[in-house]
Amino acid sequence: MPQTAVSSSKKIVIISPAYPLRGGIASSTERLAQEFQKYGYELVIYTFSLQYPNFLFPGKTQFSPDPAPKDLTIKVAINSVNPLNWWSVGQEIKALRPDLVLTRFWMPFMGPCFGSILRLIKRNGHTKIAAIVDNIRPHEPRIGDRLLAQYFVDAVDAFVVMSKSVAVEMKSFTKGQPVKYIPHPIYDNYGDPIAKAVACQHLQIDPTARYLLFFGFIRDYKGLDLLLKAINRSDIRALGIKLIVAGEYYSNEKEYQDLIQKEGIEDLLILRTNFIPNEEVRHYFCAADLVVQPYKSATQSGISQLAYHFEKPMVVTKVGGLPEIVAHGKSGYVVPVSVSAIGDAIVDYFTNDQAATYQAGVVAMKKQFSWKKMVEGIEEITA
Repeated sequence: MPQTAVSSSKKIVIISPAYPLRGGIASSTERLAQEFQKYGYELVIYTFSLQYPNFLFPGKTQFSPDPAPKDLTIKVAINSVNPLNWWSVGQEIKALRPDLVLTRFWMPFMGPCFGSILRLIKRNGHTKIAAIVDNIRPHEPRIGDRLLAQYFVDAVDAFVVMSKSVAVEMKSFTKGQPVKYIPHPIYDNYGDPIAKAVACQHLQIDPTARYLLFFGFIRDYKGLDLLLKAINRSDIRALGIKLIVAGEYYSNEKEYQDLIQKEGIEDLLILRTNFIPNEEVRHYFCAADLVVQPYKSATQSGISQLAYHFEKPMVVTKVGGLPEIVAHGKSGYVVPVSVSAIGDAIVDYFTNDQAATYQAGVVAMKKQFSWKKMVEGIEEITA
């Protein structure tokens, strides 16, 4: 029978990016750990001393500018490229004899490291191994991805996925292990919503203007180029809308700058293309009228869950798990991957004054994406 998240004396080790590393996986792992602790679990997170060699990391720094979480035990221990480290970490966790090791998996590069550590832990004959799989196949594939991911999968007893598309992909990797779909919970750890005027004042932008928001690391698969072309339509220009682009370039910045110049849209943009610290996130979402995710491919997206938390309607493309999270005609628009479809949704939202209707839909839907459901789902699949 499924368990209910109740007080427990079980010991959990989470293997995942976490502080002092930055990014959505680190943030959501910390939030999940807090939820487990809320129900009485004894928990420690093992994070990386070296997550990526610098030549593999597309951003400016891997480390967070934010303060460390005060309520979590985080051990900086794992070196992703050092097999001797994998052995020592695996032996250490094996000796701890946790009831559950929960691993985050988001790219095949981590397969050898995680797969080796998990195999060592399992030798204690006690610990159950589960994984939250963000992606089993990467958005930007490389030779050898399949073999690296398979090595990891074979060391795991049960899987949680946060999109149905990943659940389907897992079928070609698993060998009888259970796979459970649980939607990505809402990111509620970035502060409470604030008034648009207050957010705009903080960002030093016009509080009377209307804003689209593209938020998060800028990678080619996220389709920012489609949105940049869409806002240059004459009917969108006539609406006096500006686009806030908030996030660090993880792709070729020059290509986007060339496109902006070619389209002649400098006057329509507010570019904040540095990493956005946690305490700044709410200002961008609360300043926005509509969040746009023009992705060309996707599994799930934490950006949608940020939009839900700050109660902002969305435009998303019909890829991966995005249509599972955003209800077309209720909490936003689900459209084909095209400049025209993205532009049509933006025009409809503002010209037909859809804000109140869609915001009500967001408020109604956000209740289904809870951290408690994630804890209960993990309890169920590892019982």
